[in-house]
Amino acid sequence: MNLFSLRGRTALVAGASRGIGLAIARAMARSGADTIMAARSTEELESQASMLREQGFSARAMYLDISDPHSVHQAVDGLPEIDILVNVAGTNIRKRFEEYTLGEYEKIMRVNLDGVFELTQQVGSRMIARGKGGKIIHVGSLMSLLGLPYVTVYAMTKSAIAGLTRSLAAEWGKYDIQVNCIAPGFILTDLNRNMWQSPVMDRWREGVQANPRMGVPDDIAPLAVFLAGPGSDYITGQVIAVDGGYTTTAVWPFEP
Repeated sequence: MNLFSLRGRTALVAGASRGIGLAIARAMARSGADTIMAARSTEELESQASMLREQGFSARAMYLDISDPHSVHQAVDGLPEIDILVNVAGTNIRKRFEEYTLGEYEKIMRVNLDGVFELTQQVGSRMIARGKGGKIIHVGSLMSLLGLPYVTVYAMTKSAIAGLTRSLAAEWGKYDIQVNCIAPGFILTDLNRNMWQSPVMDRWREGVQANPRMGVPDDIAPLAVFLAGPGSDYITGQVIAVDGGYTTTAVWPFEP
């Protein structure tokens, strides 16, 4: 058995148009999965799916607005049997906690938490009904494990995703459904590119983790493929950091 092969499996990647979601979708397809790339940006999705098909892989685009319950229902109704669900779609607004508006709070909750709940519930129900098991992979954040300032509402959602991972793993384990969460560290994407333009931020990162370089979306994709495949059948309920060591290490200037 090839423990990293996804051949014969169908994967749905929600939030696949760019960044981490796109990297995961590409890796799933290249590992043999029939990959459904879902997001609102259907033109970009189709372009990416077309490139994968030209390379001999199986990929197609699907419109999904995870913030819209009707869109979620409509998308799920048109799906084939799903073996792998990857929840990547998310948004963030960085500001002082006391300055968040109710509208900003509701937007982040709607995308990062409510939509994930609805999509996971519907796809997971179908996994249970068919009786063949499945894999659910949430993409959380460092905020699933610790706290940083000025991302409080985002942190609330990503902490909740960690709780969902653990509780759902316990509840759905009897159906042979494994539920895990990837917690990316400092990964350069369109959501945070401006923040990392500052040399001060670069210098700070170099001093707080074992691997000083900035992460890229392709650093996340291999773990997603592993968690989607047969090699992870006895791994469930885990929040796994891919962070260059940020959550477990620190670097100081001392030299013996």
